[in-house]
Amino acid sequence: MRKTAAKLLTAAALATSLVAIAGGSALADPTVTPAAQDIVGVGSDTIQSVLNQFSTDYNASLGSGSTAPHLYSWDATGSSPITTKTGATSIARPNGSGAGIKALVANTSATVDFARSSRAPQPTDAHGLDFVVLAKDAVTWSAQSGGNAPAQLTAAQLNGIYTCSITNWQQIDPSLANATIKPYLPQTDSGTRAFFLSAIGVTTPNTQCVVSGPEENEGTDTALQDANVVFPYSVAHYIGQTVGGHTTSTDAPSNLTLRNVVLNGVSVPPVVNNQINIDIANSQFGRVVYNVFRDAEWNATDAHGQALQNIFGSTGWICNDSVAAADLASYGFLATPACGVATLT
Repeated sequence: MRKTAAKLLTAAALATSLVAIAGGSALADPTVTPAAQDIVGVGSDTIQSVLNQFSTDYNASLGSGSTAPHLYSWDATGSSPITTKTGATSIARPNGSGAGIKALVANTSATVDFARSSRAPQPTDAHGLDFVVLAKDAVTWSAQSGGNAPAQLTAAQLNGIYTCSITNWQQIDPSLANATIKPYLPQTDSGTRAFFLSAIGVTTPNTQCVVSGPEENEGTDTALQDANVVFPYSVAHYIGQTVGGHTTSTDAPSNLTLRNVVLNGVSVPPVVNNQINIDIANSQFGRVVYNVFRDAEWNATDAHGQALQNIFGSTGWICNDSVAAADLASYGFLATPACGVATLT
């Protein structure tokens, strides 16, 4: 994998509290069929809500009647197939970072212009893709409020849980409940799943005790409403839900609460002052989230390439506009000076 970007800089928070969104309310799937020239994305559940808000606010910034390419984003879940824009071939709705990237590779800009990704490039990704930095996030683990899980776990303990060498809470602490741990993971195309497993050093989770399938970053699934559940969770998405108020009937934590990770012997809370704790953001549990483009289009000098840069580039709207900055903070993500920087696969 060739890299065109300099080393990512340390994330910095925009403010000590979340900023209210300056634009209108975000929508889910587009309420109109995007035009053929519009910029349309699919993929990650983790960043879909902030991209929906970007869509609302960027399009408003263009002014009524503008013929410039607008921005639209399709959710990870919902009815399928979807017709992403005028003249596009219908495709199965991509659910997750991996599925979004596959859809980007399998189609042209007549159907998909970018993929939302909550994971970094992987050796198995197709060549010729640009992973363009959006923001910083972190992933921790969650458990039921009032359940049997402790307040904190080490990476080694999480590794043991997801490899099934630790199956009972009393293996962690004899004072805990004598109960079987129930580790869950999001569906297999989830970028949060891939990142979390890498962070705890697990290549392949042990299916003898690990269950895959729930949609990521929510606790509304009945399978997750158990006193012994362990489930990875985006810290930014959780902040957006609980502090920013961005929830739906299925996109909400329900009774899941974020738990601490132990770093160098210190129990580190994932959230401090309604923001991602910088200590966890700068650990192996901190991650960058991206939008992914075909390199030939990202670097093109035509109208389509210019539209991509105007929205996602380092001098574009997302990385520089105050409304975009407020959106990013309201949905829990940390701004980074590397916004708009590309890594080429």
